[in-house]
Amino acid sequence: MQDAELLHMLQTTPEEGVRELVRCYSGYVYTIIRNKLSGCGTHEDCEETVSDVFVQFYEWIRKNTNKCTSIRAVLAVIAKRQAVSRFRALTKQPPCESHEKLPIEQPDPVASPDASVTLMLSVQALGEPDSEIVLRRYYFGQSSSEIAAALGLKPNTVDQKLSRALKKLRAIWKEDAL
Repeated sequence: MQDAELLHMLQTTPEEGVRELVRCYSGYVYTIIRNKLSGCGTHEDCEETVSDVFVQFYEWIRKNTNKCTSIRAVLAVIAKRQAVSRFRALTKQPPCESHEKLPIEQPDPVASPDASVTLMLSVQALGEPDSEIVLRRYYFGQSSSEIAAALGLKPNTVDQKLSRALKKLRAIWKEDAL
């Protein structure tokens, strides 16, 4: 389901929209939170944090419907901040700044994209399963065996594909630098 359809569903039929949102993005949010809380939180802590993320997203989207250009990006920011807040609560650290204070800016179509946007576009250009492997390794911090289990591959195949994907990325970035 596309973000625009999901946003429309959240506006018109919120109950169905939230159900579809959770169905589409719960694994994504859980992975972010599990990676941030690994070693200090229980499974229940992760699940509770996931629930908190969806509640906060729903509250945020009700106030900022026109500002949302990517559900995945907003969920990632909220999930990371919630996970950090939960981590600090579990380890007795000072609280994290609220996601409500996030600056949501529309990209300037005239300005050139920053390096992170260019990198993400380059990773997407690799195609599947290479882009998936790169994201799982470097964004989600998964091991080769975890990636292999998720994608139905052998761990050494994942390592080979990752090596080739990184070579392709270097070539893409060298071309862009010229």
